[in-house]
Amino acid sequence: MRVHRADTQAGPGVSVSGPRRPGPGAPWDGRALVVGAGPAGLMAAEVLAGAGLSVVVADQMPSPARKLLMAGKSGLNLTKVGDPVDAGYGDVPPAFARALSEFGPDDVTRWAAGLGQELFVGSTGRVFPVAMKASPLLRAWLGRLDGLGVDLRTRWRWEGWRDGRAVFDTPGGPQDVDADVTVLATGGASWRRLGSDGEWAAQMPGSVAPFRAANVGLRVDWSAHMARWHGAPLKGLAFYAGDLASRGEAVVTAKGLEGGGIYAVSAAVRDGAPLVADLLPDLSHAVVAERLARQGPKPSLATRLRKALRLDGARAALLNEFGRPFGADVSRTVKALPVRHAGVLPIDEAISTAGGLRFDALDGFRLAGRPSVYAAGEMLDWEAPTGGWLITGCLATGRAAARQALADRGVAAGR
Repeated sequence: MRVHRADTQAGPGVSVSGPRRPGPGAPWDGRALVVGAGPAGLMAAEVLAGAGLSVVVADQMPSPARKLLMAGKSGLNLTKVGDPVDAGYGDVPPAFARALSEFGPDDVTRWAAGLGQELFVGSTGRVFPVAMKASPLLRAWLGRLDGLGVDLRTRWRWEGWRDGRAVFDTPGGPQDVDADVTVLATGGASWRRLGSDGEWAAQMPGSVAPFRAANVGLRVDWSAHMARWHGAPLKGLAFYAGDLASRGEAVVTAKGLEGGGIYAVSAAVRDGAPLVADLLPDLSHAVVAERLARQGPKPSLATRLRKALRLDGARAALLNEFGRPFGADVSRTVKALPVRHAGVLPIDEAISTAGGLRFDALDGFRLAGRPSVYAAGEMLDWEAPTGGWLITGCLATGRAAARQALADRGVAAGR
């Protein structure tokens, strides 16, 4: 991928025409600008370049897809197969639902395999590269884009519009970019250090729903005895909040509770639902009560819990932290432990955000009042749990925004 620093470019008013490489069946070779080099932006660039447009991708960071690379450090969960799409996204606007129907989990899997990535499906349907990280996939993807003539410019920060042109702050000074089509994929408002700062919202007053933390941990003011358990995993629990439930793992941290099990229910907790943990979700209340009763009254509660239920370590510590003073039926507390917390962690510590550019400010993925500007990815007002749903949503909307831009101009797009 060619990287052009701003100080090697022309001054204000630079054109993004670049080399013209007409694609098969594309009668018009336009000039396209994509703002943001995350999954949504790179997918938009792939679709536009594949249709024969000359594409420039501008990103404010020194290198592309930094959030994707960070997400892949613990195993890049690309998508999730086997579940209906609405299980991950709930009630979504028609344009978003249509994008997912046209590029869903199976399509994401085929796309990644087409980049030479060997994949495997976990027991819960989550799809991962065998390499368990994002860098091999990103290298292959950037190579494909380079072959299509896509021009990547880094350290270019979008600052809005002037006389219909996109304005950028670059190391070489201000740049005004003229493009026939622009796709904005500027990200949400979490992980500022990776480029998602949400500051673009100032360019769209009245069109942006407030950002809120999503897929986020909880703040807990632990008592002193929990210090020994900081960093300890919590396995085999179920968490419930509102209509959401999760069987994922969690981790006790100095700040509170983190991990997939917490993230999956954090939207409901954020919105005010109480959080309850089932410490033994594979056993019914009746079985838990019967096993405890079998121990008799003489052993200490800790001994009874350990011998009857194998409940010890961090799980027992959690029970003591939130369950005391215990009532006559400890089994009910084991099965429905109220988790006291001080709310979700700050938005910049969230994996993703809710809120963003509202769909009622869009016609499909096209900005109202700007017929040549489209938007995609996390900057739009949708949210989804981790587990592959986030990346799938970004890829699907990036593709859909680019295809709408092409269709609006009568340009044939590939699959």
